[in-house]
Amino acid sequence: MASGFNTDVRVGDRVFHVQTEDRGPARPVIDTTVYQNGRVLHRRTSDYKHFADSSEFASEGLRVRVEEQHRAVIEDLRSGAIGDGANSAAAAVAPSGIRLQVLNPDSWLSARTISLNLEVLRQADDKPETSGRVEAFVEGSLDESRYAGSTDDQGRVQIQFPVPKLGTGGLALVVRAEAQAGKDEIRFVIRSAQKPATDAAS
Repeated sequence: MASGFNTDVRVGDRVFHVQTEDRGPARPVIDTTVYQNGRVLHRRTSDYKHFADSSEFASEGLRVRVEEQHRAVIEDLRSGAIGDGANSAAAAVAPSGIRLQVLNPDSWLSARTISLNLEVLRQADDKPETSGRVEAFVEGSLDESRYAGSTDDQGRVQIQFPVPKLGTGGLALVVRAEAQAGKDEIRFVIRSAQKPATDAAS
C-alpha cells in the first residue's frame, strides 16, 4: 500500500512544503519533492525494488524508509544544503539532485566478492554526473570498512571488495553517492540465509 508524508518547514522567513510518497508496487520508488510557493525546488528519489523483491520486505519496514527519507530532506533543507536563497528560474522548474543506479543488481555478489557497476545521473537533465564520489560498505558487518571511487566521464564507476565478516543482526549493502548536485543512497538487504561463500546473487 502506498504511503507518504507532508510537512511545512519554515526556514527563516521562507516556508517550504516537503512531500514524500511511496509510488507503490508497480513502481517501487520513494519520491520526495520540496515546493516553495507552489514551484518545485528540489526532488530526491530512491529505488527500493531489491527490498521489495526480498524475503525481508514488510510494510512497516517500507514505512520507515519513507519516513527516514522525508526527515533527511527536511534536515538538509534546514541546514541549507537545499535551497540557498538564489532560487533561479531554472532551479525552481527543474528537479535538482542526483540518481544513483546499480547496473548489475542481480549479480553484484559472487565468490565472496562484491562487484558493483554503478552509474550516477543528474536529476535535472538525466546527464552523467562526472564529479561524483561513490562509497559502499556492508552495514552490520563486523568490519564496516568503506570502499570508494569517483565517476568517469560517463558518470560510471566500479567498486569491488571482499565480503566482510558478517554480524548476526540486520545486514545491508549500502551504496552512497555525493556530488555538487546532491546525494543519493541505495540499500540492498542481505538475507541471513544468504551465505557469502556461494555464487548466489542477492
